[in-house]
Amino acid sequence: MSDAATTIVTGASDGIGLELAKLFARKGRHVTLVARRRDRLEALAGEIEAAGAPERPLVVDLDLCATGACESLAETLRAAGRKPEILVNNAGFGLVGRVAELDAAEQLAIVDLNIRVLTALTLRFLPSVIETRGGILNVASVASFMPGPGFAVYYASKAYVRSFSEALAEELKPHGVRVTALCPGPVQTGFQERAGFDYKGEMKAVKPALLPAEEVARQGYEALFSGRRVVVPGLVNKFFVAAGRVAPRAILLPLLAKAQQAR
Repeated sequence: MSDAATTIVTGASDGIGLELAKLFARKGRHVTLVARRRDRLEALAGEIEAAGAPERPLVVDLDLCATGACESLAETLRAAGRKPEILVNNAGFGLVGRVAELDAAEQLAIVDLNIRVLTALTLRFLPSVIETRGGILNVASVASFMPGPGFAVYYASKAYVRSFSEALAEELKPHGVRVTALCPGPVQTGFQERAGFDYKGEMKAVKPALLPAEEVARQGYEALFSGRRVVVPGLVNKFFVAAGRVAPRAILLPLLAKAQQAR
């Protein structure tokens, strides 16, 4: 008997990842939930099952930055008889502050999770995704379109995610594999607290651009299945990206630095 297809969602315990997992399940796809907090994953799996999913999601509590994490996930999928068809690379984090003042190890951890782990998972499961003519949805950010003084490593990491996704989309087109970079603006999730923002102040400042995680997930899902390489949810965010592309760096960089200081 051949393995059944599954959609892997990393960072599925909160925010956009959680909403993407629910959406893929509502569309009739089996979902594999990956994050560190098993209690949250089990709660989400129960919610998805109760909502009428034909199968309970596979729960994998795993620190993706740990040595051997990719192979551990692959082995869990093999044991469960699941073949990766769609990979949703959502896990990631950032830290606000000046590079010289933030902890070096934590900044390197951003690079590890946002770049190395995303790339490692993609390379590990790409043969299966190609075989099933599936897809890859990478969660980048509007930050990927510009430098981010005061949030430098995070912005740079998301630039990698978008660039990698667009190149991969072109390479995999002949195989019938879709690759999309989802580039949301601010979304009210656990990300802000982890990043060290003034949570209430941040939410008030970005309210015009704020979209619910559920809406961001919907737009990412639809973009993937319509074959779009990049999607920026929200008119305000689209304007922000367009303005960032044409504004001279001499003007843009001080404005971005001031915005991060306000956080």
